[in-house]
Amino acid sequence: MSERAKRRAVVVAATPTPNGDLHIGHMAGPYLAGDVYSRYLAADGRDVIYTTVTDDSQTYVTTTAHRLGVPPGELCATATEQIGRTISAMGLSMRGLPPVDERYRAAVREFFTRLHAADRLRPRTVRLPYAEESGRYLYDGLMTGACPECLAASSGGVCEGCGHPNNAGELLAPRSVLEPGSPVTTREATILVLPMEEYRERLTAYFAERLPRWRPHAAQLVRELLARPLPEIPVTVPGEWGVEAPFPETPGQILYPWVEAMPAVMYATWWSAAQEGAAPAEADALWRAETGTELVYFHGFDNVYHWGLLDLVLLMAHGDRYVLPEANISNEFYDLEGEKFSTSRDHLIRSADLLAEVPRDLVRFYLALTAPEYQRTNFQTAALTEVTARRLTGPWQRLAEALDTLVPAGAATPLPTTAEGRARAAGVVARFRLGYELEAFSLGRSAELVAVTVERLATAAGPARAGADPHAAGDLLLQVRALLACAAPLLVDTAAKAAAAGVELALNAPQPEKITPFTLPRLPGAERAGTHRTEVAA
Repeated sequence: MSERAKRRAVVVAATPTPNGDLHIGHMAGPYLAGDVYSRYLAADGRDVIYTTVTDDSQTYVTTTAHRLGVPPGELCATATEQIGRTISAMGLSMRGLPPVDERYRAAVREFFTRLHAADRLRPRTVRLPYAEESGRYLYDGLMTGACPECLAASSGGVCEGCGHPNNAGELLAPRSVLEPGSPVTTREATILVLPMEEYRERLTAYFAERLPRWRPHAAQLVRELLARPLPEIPVTVPGEWGVEAPFPETPGQILYPWVEAMPAVMYATWWSAAQEGAAPAEADALWRAETGTELVYFHGFDNVYHWGLLDLVLLMAHGDRYVLPEANISNEFYDLEGEKFSTSRDHLIRSADLLAEVPRDLVRFYLALTAPEYQRTNFQTAALTEVTARRLTGPWQRLAEALDTLVPAGAATPLPTTAEGRARAAGVVARFRLGYELEAFSLGRSAELVAVTVERLATAAGPARAGADPHAAGDLLLQVRALLACAAPLLVDTAAKAAAAGVELALNAPQPEKITPFTLPRLPGAERAGTHRTEVAA
């Protein structure tokens, strides 16, 4: 067993804001990708925890609750339940969503109390946007304006378009979201910050080693940010919704919502381990440097600054206490019928709604095939039906029927395989590994390889059925088994049927000289997908 194979892996999907359910744009991004990578590691014999936790403190909870006319806590509870059901419906290999309770908040406060005790935090008197009518300081989703970097419309905190941060009063022409007509001025406030510039040397060394694994757009943003003075990370803000800041210098303030992510997912890792009866005593134990944990993040481009730099510095500020992420896999935006997903305009398809109409394996395959990995891509309802039928279910059913003819029902006598057949099956696995490993991880290429391999094997099944070669059936079955094992991270229900029938799906299993006959589970069709309507509010 290699040293890497002995390491536990912790895979983290960006923490979802509980201001609504997950739509398919979310799912085609970090959530499906993190699940596929986690399932690949598990199939390779790795100990892996795939986790996330709702980001309850985000300002987008309060703005959405205000728009809907409900208390923020009620919105959090409702949305968290919806998100949990969607995670289960999509077949994500998470243990569930951890409760955001007092134990969670204690873990968050302890993370920052430790930094405070080590004198890592600095008091700063800054001028913050201030809504005069309500007397509310504005930050993140509480304000809109123009990005000082690219001049596009932006919320506070970070620009969704170019990815650059805009702290404190940097947003141009700020307006209040909750009181659009309120005059916005600036007022002084003393907050605690973590100076990112103090970690430049360590950041430079880190990215020199790991940035080659990043996707080009995200890597470009990191280089842009490193080429200029690095911002100071707000650790506290004068706000009303969030975790109370436990510092005497900032009475009445809360922890800045974006800094919660690191202790939050540490807690989520601990909670996930607890569901398996294997939780250590301390919430951050599985992230300690001595564990050698392989840590991987999956998130969208608009979170590159937060997950790629801000959260990294939060780990570094604890000295050598924690492991650092091996890679950040980021995605671009996923459009719906040519337009950006919009919850406020109801221009979306919720994952749960799509899964109620279309079999899960087909949804996972199509979202993977069209995933926005390197550029924006587009979901089209009609294309889901046409593409899955033509590229997946059609050739899959042809292959299954050919195998039924080639190997009589109920046959149990192991079939011989050849050295060439074993080499071909091993080659299938090796090819899939290229798209599953971190160096070039790609949902799209993996889904494409599933389609190409199914078509090739369906075509090869004809000559094998008609020929007199006694090894043809065994060699074909060996490759089909390799296909099932390699497609399993995507086609979870089909893989489960095959495994229940006794088909070996471990990716590190040897290619045998004899193989026991099996039938290929059928894929369901997606006939109802074409009837799905997307409603766009006027």
